[in-house]
Amino acid sequence: MNRQCPYVLDLSGTDIHAEVAHLHQQGPATRVILPGGLAGWVLSGSDTIRALLVDPRVSKDGYRHWPAWISGEVGAEWPLAIWVSVQNMITAYGPEHTRLRKPVAAAFTARRVGRMRPLIEEVADELLDRLAELPPDTVVDLRTAFGHELPTRIVFELFGIPERSWAPLHTIIKGFFDTTITAEDAQANGELMYATMTDLLAHRRAHPGDDITTVLINARDEGDGSRLSEKELIDNLILLLTAGYETSVNLICSAVHALLGNPGQLELVRSGGAEWDDVVEETLRLEPPATYGLMRFAVEDIEMADGVVIPKGDPIVVSFGSAGRDPAVHGPDAGSFDITRATRGDHLSFGFGTHHCLGASLARLECRVGVERLFDRFPDLSLAVRPEELRTVDSFISNGLESLPVFLGAAR
Repeated sequence: MNRQCPYVLDLSGTDIHAEVAHLHQQGPATRVILPGGLAGWVLSGSDTIRALLVDPRVSKDGYRHWPAWISGEVGAEWPLAIWVSVQNMITAYGPEHTRLRKPVAAAFTARRVGRMRPLIEEVADELLDRLAELPPDTVVDLRTAFGHELPTRIVFELFGIPERSWAPLHTIIKGFFDTTITAEDAQANGELMYATMTDLLAHRRAHPGDDITTVLINARDEGDGSRLSEKELIDNLILLLTAGYETSVNLICSAVHALLGNPGQLELVRSGGAEWDDVVEETLRLEPPATYGLMRFAVEDIEMADGVVIPKGDPIVVSFGSAGRDPAVHGPDAGSFDITRATRGDHLSFGFGTHHCLGASLARLECRVGVERLFDRFPDLSLAVRPEELRTVDSFISNGLESLPVFLGAAR
């Protein structure tokens, strides 16, 4: 049952939804070719993914459960090596995951996120004030001018990032999700990442503040070091910064794009027939900020419902995009945008189980505040190009628009 011909993933993500739909039709587990010519598997479908994300036979720890990584057959030269080499809560397995997640969860409290709302509103209004100074017929790339700026400013404030690190982090995060990047550029990006994180820790140790970086430093430095090693501290920060930025940028831009392409849905929420929270959830379902989740490994042979066996040690990629568009859950119109859909919140866009994203509530809040304020300030906002001219980012992981050119119209 393992002799199916492998599907070669499109690393640029040119038509990601068509690819996801094709793989879903092949069954719950499909053999694929990953970057670097490595063979692996893609899991598709809501029920399959929910079951295996909480299955102890599936691990995210390549140091323990990926023979090719353990033996050195796959190493730092692999373009996506950073997704395996980091040792943080998202790549840990079993008790190690609990140990690494605990201090982060303690720092990323609902209270801390709730306190961010006034800042999110302030930054959003500041950015919109800047846009309102432009002539109404100006073409504005909303991803650069708003979708990117809003979550970036919030994340940098939340983690106490000094201004000197802003530009390097923009470069790092873009390279982190670019799955067309060369092995040499990926390694250089990784080196810049660790240098920047080391500098951040030195800065925050010298200048502690009310920020998550300081909280995590204290979790390591004030004990005996058993809770977090220095590398684990850095790698957790890498996870939180990259995921916290990219997720929100994509989500905000996808929500705006979906509403501009569905004026009836926009009017519905404006008239009170639906809530802005409904917009956020339906966008998460239809356009998950990350289409695929990397990397997982079979701890032992896993027999799927259709008899296909994923052999022990094989790498696994999770198709979050297929879960959100699963017709078995969302009906035959699963590919359409409907903010009144009963299953709009029944998605896996922030993961499921022990690896559920701790920053989900912050991403939702940023999107809700940002999109609501944007359309309130610019009620005549419209696309400046034909929909078919829009391009997605060069990634099969990150699901977002490369740019979002719009006419703002008159500001209120």
